[in-house]
Amino acid sequence: MLMAMSRSRAMANLVGRFTQLGTTRVQTLTSSYCTFAQTQMFNRSNMREVTLLEGQHNSQLMDHDSGKEAATVHKQQIGENVSKKDKINFLTTTLLDLKDSKEAVYGALDAWVAWEQKFPIASLKRVLITLENEQQWHRVIQVVKWMLSKGQGTTMGTYGQLIRALDMDHRAEEAHKFWVKKIGTDLHSVPWQLCHLMISVYYRNNMLENLVKLFKGLEAFDRKPPDKLVVKKVADAYELLGLLEEKERILEKYDYLFTETAAAKPKKSKNILSKKKKSGRRKPTSTPEDLAGGDDMRAE
Repeated sequence: MLMAMSRSRAMANLVGRFTQLGTTRVQTLTSSYCTFAQTQMFNRSNMREVTLLEGQHNSQLMDHDSGKEAATVHKQQIGENVSKKDKINFLTTTLLDLKDSKEAVYGALDAWVAWEQKFPIASLKRVLITLENEQQWHRVIQVVKWMLSKGQGTTMGTYGQLIRALDMDHRAEEAHKFWVKKIGTDLHSVPWQLCHLMISVYYRNNMLENLVKLFKGLEAFDRKPPDKLVVKKVADAYELLGLLEEKERILEKYDYLFTETAAAKPKKSKNILSKKKKSGRRKPTSTPEDLAGGDDMRAE
């Protein structure tokens, strides 16, 4: 009887220990699961937030791109709604009314081209012609320099406009520096019209050493002057510098320019005149002076 009671107590204690051990294990597992579940829930929550943020970001990007596209369309519409003539007149009037400030002029030009899809070089050429007719030489200089700063208008025609404007604005020394930097290193191909322009600038401003140096550079490439006016200026420069032998040399070398008469100039053939009479309309003809100048020296 006593043995049976002892076994019952031992059994109860063992069951109690197992029960306690099981409870502890269950609690541990439950705690671990809760931690894992919380981690998973946190990760999922973060994933949802990230997904939501990405969606919002993409939506903002789409809205931004749509806004840019709309702005581009609006920009094109504004540029297209104004005629070319009105744009030119507006810029010309603005430039004439502006105060003498480089910043103001450059700002007006930047704003004017902002709505253009392509750089409006032809329109600016027309603006420059108007400014030249108004004898706004300082403004011409500013516009041309602004064009060149944009990498536009880098032609001999534009260079000639700048040199002429600098000369008329009493800035011959600056014209000389521009010539040396941009043009004077390529004398074998510079149009004679532009060379004659620079010789005239030197002649008017008593820069005689530069004049004869330029002419000698042209002679080194066997460039022959197109008319006697160039030779006269060079001969006068040599005389004023006391180089009489050089004066006689060039007068003798290019004496044919002084002996040519108007009869030696090319005349229109009778066949061309008869064809014009038959067609009933006259076509514009180019003079020798126009042919000597070249297309690149005309402001379009």
